[in-house]
Amino acid sequence: MRKRANDELERLNPEAFREAEKTPVILLLDNVRSMNNVGSVFRTADAFLVEKIILCGYTPQPPHRDIQKTALGATETVAWEHVADTLAAVKQLQAGGWAVYAVEQAEQSIMLHQFVAPPQQKTALVFGNEVEGVQQEVVSACNGCIEIPQFGTKHSFNIAVAAGIVVWEVYNKLQANRR
Repeated sequence: MRKRANDELERLNPEAFREAEKTPVILLLDNVRSMNNVGSVFRTADAFLVEKIILCGYTPQPPHRDIQKTALGATETVAWEHVADTLAAVKQLQAGGWAVYAVEQAEQSIMLHQFVAPPQQKTALVFGNEVEGVQQEVVSACNGCIEIPQFGTKHSFNIAVAAGIVVWEVYNKLQANRR
């Protein structure tokens, strides 16, 4: 077995990425502090052709060297915007027909493997602050919560890891529905 070189991977160039059909998913980052986490989420969003990232509250915004360190150029391909108030962003998305889910450990949360995106409705996913998680007022406004099952001693995943896990699972389920 031989590792493939980057030029053998047949990845999209930035222009082709912008033209490509996007996965009907928006990611909201609710007061995420770490620029490395923000950059990692951009890279995940690029990998799965996510429609857009909304950076909320004090979440750092590109361009910044520490975001670029982990984003590796994904801030140039993935659409993004900044919204000062996460709750306002959630309500605006819902008014536009999006189902919004907080990724959070909450009463009546849906375990990720049991989550089914509503048919014919676009999905937005809210990821929270590294210490506090998603703000309670935002959780309360969401259509529901998705929880990643965990079996060890720790109470949470790093936000960039959580985004990778959830976006991969949602992407797979959306692709299966297209077939």
